[in-house]
Amino acid sequence: MAKKKAEDKLVRISTAAEAAGVSKQTVEYYILLGLIEPLGKQGSQGRYFDEVLIRRIRLIRQLNESGYTLRDIRQTYLTGPSRSRPTGSQKKRRSRSPPK
Repeated sequence: MAKKKAEDKLVRISTAAEAAGVSKQTVEYYILLGLIEPLGKQGSQGRYFDEVLIRRIRLIRQLNESGYTLRDIRQTYLTGPSRSRPTGSQKKRRSRSPPK
């Protein structure tokens, strides 16, 4: 029988939050904002997370603590830059007249 890798181990939200160094409420907020998505619910027993999701929570926390907004994190680091919706700084650059 094959051993389960550490990444295959699923943990509940409170354990994932503790491992990532954030509160359970922070993880719930990240879910609400679409920054992370739990692996699913198993019946009524709650949401589950693996090591990959825990590392993602840590990354979000570190980026946020270094000054990035959660919106910037979602748009730039987690989904890639959006071509259809420019960010505020891109809008400003586009609205400027070319130098004479």
